[in-house]
Amino acid sequence: MRASLWQVSRTKTCRCVCPFNEKILMTSILENRPALARAVNQVAEAAGYLWQKGWAERNGGNITVNITEYVDEEMRAMPAISDVMPIGTTLPHLKGCYFYCKGTQMRMRDLARWPMDNGSIIRILDDCASYVIIADKPVKPTSELPSHLSVHDYLLAKGSPYRASLHTHPIELVALTHNKKFMEKDVATKILWSMIPETKAFCPRGLGMVSYMMPSSVELADATIKAIDDDYDVVMWEKHGVFAVDTDIMSAFDQVDVLNKSALIYIAAKNMGFVPDGMTEEQMKELSDTFGLPK
Repeated sequence: MRASLWQVSRTKTCRCVCPFNEKILMTSILENRPALARAVNQVAEAAGYLWQKGWAERNGGNITVNITEYVDEEMRAMPAISDVMPIGTTLPHLKGCYFYCKGTQMRMRDLARWPMDNGSIIRILDDCASYVIIADKPVKPTSELPSHLSVHDYLLAKGSPYRASLHTHPIELVALTHNKKFMEKDVATKILWSMIPETKAFCPRGLGMVSYMMPSSVELADATIKAIDDDYDVVMWEKHGVFAVDTDIMSAFDQVDVLNKSALIYIAAKNMGFVPDGMTEEQMKELSDTFGLPK
């Protein structure tokens, strides 16, 4: 049995440390909600992969998933188990939305085993500027929540089907950003696409680049949204990590995974003492034409 399926059994019952009634005993919100449980277990599975690959040191990285489509009336009626907390900005398209969020200071390796102990489900309030936690435990979301939610607000505003956002630290991709040449627009994209056909096929919009900015800052969030608006699904943060969006968390992970595989191939060739030829422009155009890729 896969670990992600086992996790649900670990969260069947838990004690809710609620400021209103510390003795309330509740079952997990995942119980009898298979679609929601599957979405959260996908997050747990992806978190395990991030840790195994060495992309999630200590509490590094974050995951936020819009789970509003799985919310039923009983969930909408659930009381808050936290105080009302400000987002730090107003996000008009998130009114009444629900998100699963990795907890602040929580480790991906722990989230992979116990997703509802290391993350929580939040409800965005009607003012679009604050939220409450509704399940399972009052695990405060990541400090990067304003950035993640700002991206989700943008995605909903443009009618995007994307519901998952991932921030992680893939070693080889981050290494490339320590050379200014790779930070120039589409230089890294073309090199990575040319290493193996699957990279262009499965990450067809390439890799957007954002110069170094303070982590968790509003400026970094705004620059990331601008890069996504420039038709990228994966954005490289210089000397920091990547931010990816897609329909679900596994798809977001897959895009980063194939990009980093190409970076590994490039670096392996350089370590062998030569610059890899890569696929030609004509070969990459043939891929785009054959598979109807956007670029």
